[in-house]
Amino acid sequence: MEKMPYQPESDACHAGVLPIAMQLGTHVSDWRRSLPVLTGQHVELRELRASDARSLHALLTTEEVSRFISPPPTTVDGFERFIAWALRQRAAGTYACYAVTVRGFDTAIGLFQVREMERGFGTAEWGFALGSSFWGTGLFQESAELVLEFVFETLGVHRLEARAALLNKRGIGALRKIGAEQECILRQSLERNGQFLDQALFSVLDSDWRESRRLMSMTTVMN
Repeated sequence: MEKMPYQPESDACHAGVLPIAMQLGTHVSDWRRSLPVLTGQHVELRELRASDARSLHALLTTEEVSRFISPPPTTVDGFERFIAWALRQRAAGTYACYAVTVRGFDTAIGLFQVREMERGFGTAEWGFALGSSFWGTGLFQESAELVLEFVFETLGVHRLEARAALLNKRGIGALRKIGAEQECILRQSLERNGQFLDQALFSVLDSDWRESRRLMSMTTVMN
C-alpha cells in the first residue's frame, strides 16, 4: 500500500488501555492474539518485534525503497513507535503486519501489511517493502504467496486491493507476477516530495486465488 495506515499522531493511544474487544471480553481469534508464523522454503514471516526497528530503519528509508511509498518513519525511535502501533492494531483485529526474514536469520529485511477496509475483512488492502539488496532474489514472491494464503484462508478476505505508483515499474511488475489484476488509474492520488503521482489500483479476488491454486495443484500432479 502506497499510503501507510500508520501515522505518528495515532500514538495518542494511552499505555495500558486495552482494545475495546478485549475490554468487553468478546472472542478474539488466534491471529489477533499473535500472528501465526508463515514459513516458506527460503523465508519466514513473523510478528514484528521492537528489536526490528533498527534493521527496518536501515533498509526501508533508502531513496530507492521509499521514493514511491508514503514516507516511512525517519528514525529508529519512529520505527519502534510504528511497531507498537502495529501490535495494538493487530490486537484490535483491524490490521496485520509481518516482518520478512530469511530462514536461518532473524533479521527483519522487509514488511508486509494488510489492513481492513470494511468491517470483517471482506475487503482489505495490502502493501509491502523489501530492502533493495534483496530485490530480484525471489524472496518477495515467496513471501507474497505466504501472505496471500494468510489473507484468504485465515482472515477470510474476499477482495484484496493494492495501489502502485505508475512510475514504480518494479512494484507493478511484482503485483502482476502474483496474479493481481489492474483495474483503473487513480489520478494524482499519492503526494511525494511536493509532487502528485498517479497510481494504478490492483486487486486479487479470493475466487481468482483459489482457481490459481487449483490449476497449480493440477499441473504439479500431471508432472
